[in-house]
Amino acid sequence: CNFGQQELLALGHKVSGLSLAIDQNKVAAVLQKPVPRNIKEMQSFLGFASYYRNHIKRFAHITSSLYKLCSKDVVFEITKERRDAYEKIKYELTNAPVLILPDFELPFKLYIDAACSQGLGAA
Repeated sequence: CNFGQQELLALGHKVSGLSLAIDQNKVAAVLQKPVPRNIKEMQSFLGFASYYRNHIKRFAHITSSLYKLCSKDVVFEITKERRDAYEKIKYELTNAPVLILPDFELPFKLYIDAACSQGLGAA
């Protein structure tokens, strides 16, 4: 147990004051893996990536084609679009922004984006 630390690693995140960043040590292992070859591998990748979805802008839109592969009635085929989506998520995981809390003493706006077939998000 450590007290008075400026930052710590907890649950796959680097926590510092009012900020939250992805622990890049957790991401490093995923970056070395090849494109998933079956539904189980894709589900594993999407589960990992989804844990950090708050750090990835348009996560639902980017991963929609990958999630479709996990359906029972779909033939598992990695198309160029799906490979690009997979690589985009890997890139975003390594370049994800640090999240910080807003200053609740100041006014701020909430932007909401919805796409009927793609997903829903707010920022």
